[in-house]
Amino acid sequence: MFDAPATSPLADAVFWATDLVSGSLAVGLCVIAVALVGFAALTGRMPIRMGARVMLGCFVLLGAPVIASGLSGLWRDTGSAPPPAPQTVPTDQREPLPQATYDPYASASIRRD
Repeated sequence: MFDAPATSPLADAVFWATDLVSGSLAVGLCVIAVALVGFAALTGRMPIRMGARVMLGCFVLLGAPVIASGLSGLWRDTGSAPPPAPQTVPTDQREPLPQATYDPYASASIRRD
């Protein structure tokens, strides 16, 4: 009864909030928001600038993990160059394709008077 919990309740709450914000609920709300804003913009009830702002907000909300990992990768840069990409050498060459003899537009440019 008096033992310390295995995980912190605060950490569990943060993980729950993170899953809520980046989970299917957030994707569903963004889809509904973009649909409503698009409908309102098409009917002339909302300016395009406001619609672009909503779409930018959805992009930032759903792309937050990727944006954060990209920014943390920039901060953790040690100054070393990335490893070179492996070079692939084709081992087998395919034979050339035969010349096409059918042209559907061959008679389209013939002038008929």
